[in-house]
Amino acid sequence: MEKRININTVEPQAFKAMLGLEGYLAQSEISKTIKELIKIRASQINNCAYCLAMHTKDALKYGESAERIFILSAWHEAEKFFTEEEMVALKMTEEITQISQQGLSNETYQRALEVFSEKQIAEIIMAIVTINAWNRIAVSTHLQIGE
Repeated sequence: MEKRININTVEPQAFKAMLGLEGYLAQSEISKTIKELIKIRASQINNCAYCLAMHTKDALKYGESAERIFILSAWHEAEKFFTEEEMVALKMTEEITQISQQGLSNETYQRALEVFSEKQIAEIIMAIVTINAWNRIAVSTHLQIGE
């Protein structure tokens, strides 16, 4: 893959704005586990190798099991491995990441209201939006693992 621009070098203010979203998410109520599951699942959908490498390592560092990471793309078939909250967050991740298909459905939103506060739902949506933006930056600029 050919090397492309580095957003941080060419437009550092834009990169700084993205880091501001990360700062916001670091202070959010949602658990590190749910945040990393969101990041990994969105990165799987978006085929972002750079973000997958980063966030699987982060998830392991925060205590996530390798087994759950291995089966994450098939979580629908492995529900015994995930909590209700995690499954709702994963469903939200899939629907928001694949927004052109239908977006966040009323059914999923109602399920989210049953297990999360409105503040937590807002934080989850922002976590999903943020990783999707990072995925798009990494994929469009051909960011390589280890850079």
